[in-house]
Amino acid sequence: MLVIFGGLPGSGKTTIARALAKRLGGVHVRLDTIEQALRNSGMLKADVGAAGYMAAYGFAGDNLKLGRTVIADTVNPISVTREAWRQVARRAGVPAIEVEVICSDKTEHRRRVETREADIEGLVNPTWDEVVTRIYDDWPPGPIVVDTACKAVDEIIAELVAKMGSVRA
Repeated sequence: MLVIFGGLPGSGKTTIARALAKRLGGVHVRLDTIEQALRNSGMLKADVGAAGYMAAYGFAGDNLKLGRTVIADTVNPISVTREAWRQVARRAGVPAIEVEVICSDKTEHRRRVETREADIEGLVNPTWDEVVTRIYDDWPPGPIVVDTACKAVDEIIAELVAKMGSVRA
């Protein structure tokens, strides 16, 4: 299956995506890692643009065709990217489960954004102003919503796995 994550920077996506990948024995596809690798290559003269997403779609598709569960960890801010992920799943003939990660406590969300350190060499994390002013389309009804404001990661993962089972059934 393809688990398609989305959510604003600092919401807890990567923490939850990593934990879910570990729990399911899945492949964690993190867009930040791909985009920073493209920047570090020196081959792109402009912003990474769609190149990172295109590489992620290809990498995810290859792994899905090998029978692996893929956890796609991206901000996934617009409906076009969300649909493109669903197409990756359709082409591979696997179910897609969408998960929006939020942090409903705005003070906590801001604290995370302003205090976290980049864990990818060369990556510059966005500022709080960049997070709250970025384009981020509302999700239509359907995705599993995970709120990271008040629960431990293990509790969130247990609830998420249970909800994923309900969606697939």
